[in-house]
Amino acid sequence: MRSIRKEAKLTAFILGAGFLLSQTIRIEKSNPPVLSEIVAEQSVKPLLRRSCYNCHSNETAWPWYSNVAPVSWLVASDVKEARRHLNFSEWGTYSAEKQHSRLMGIADEIKDGGMPLWYYSAVHPDSRLTGLEREKIINWTAAALDAVNPKP
Repeated sequence: MRSIRKEAKLTAFILGAGFLLSQTIRIEKSNPPVLSEIVAEQSVKPLLRRSCYNCHSNETAWPWYSNVAPVSWLVASDVKEARRHLNFSEWGTYSAEKQHSRLMGIADEIKDGGMPLWYYSAVHPDSRLTGLEREKIINWTAAALDAVNPKP
């Protein structure tokens, strides 16, 4: 019985020390300048800002838990990957082909309920989209696709 307590204490000490040591590994939390923001209808832009911009733009509002490792590592990785895939703050720098592809991706993700990510919405309930809001975004992407003419 005494051996189990010692092992539990040692395990707790090692985990605690590891947690404290992990806090010394800081993540980069930068917001590069906005180069060319996406143009969207007045009814759609606030939805994109509320549900997408925290990861898919250079205007990330870094939450308090982005300062606590190891969660901070996941947050930084998710934002970096999201910006790499789609960045509303760099939209105007995208070619017509890339804009077309990204608009189709937005529509697909919204239709399938893939975005915003479930675990992001769990922590940020205001990012959840209603059915009507999803429909607005999907309709906007359809209209925007008509305006973007990628070269064949």
